[in-house]
Amino acid sequence: MNLAIDAESLYLELLRGARGLCGPDTRLVGITSGGAWLAERLQKDLGLAGGHGTISSAMHRDDFAQRGLASGGQTKLPFAVQGAHILVLDDVLFTGRTIRAVTNELFDYGRPASVKLAVLVDRGGRELPIQADFAAARVSLGAAQSLALAQGADGRFSFDVKGA
Repeated sequence: MNLAIDAESLYLELLRGARGLCGPDTRLVGITSGGAWLAERLQKDLGLAGGHGTISSAMHRDDFAQRGLASGGQTKLPFAVQGAHILVLDDVLFTGRTIRAVTNELFDYGRPASVKLAVLVDRGGRELPIQADFAAARVSLGAAQSLALAQGADGRFSFDVKGA
């Protein structure tokens, strides 16, 4: 199966959707690493004040014993979480386990006023009752397939589809 997904077109759709989810005091938090890239670019394109945050799911994953600590990145939130309106960004939503872990990590830093979720791709296959407030696309992939966002040196996004 040869699946081509135009990540740049989906980013433009995500930008449109994020505009509808963000208020003037919304803080962007991207999940390491694809979501962090999205948060950085959206922060500029939306003209939001303040900085964006990066959040890791590593310490709260239910499969930590098997996966260990990922080398991808650490949580960095350059703003107070307490009482903040937060838009969490991720590249691909699948089982919901990463979002659960990230939510737990976020609450370690305080209690936000609200948390919304926006993703480039929702691929279904949920194992937890979690859904995105906005998904730029919904894509069906086989259980053995994976979808990963890549960012080129020029900042442009692309998707890598692996598996049968």
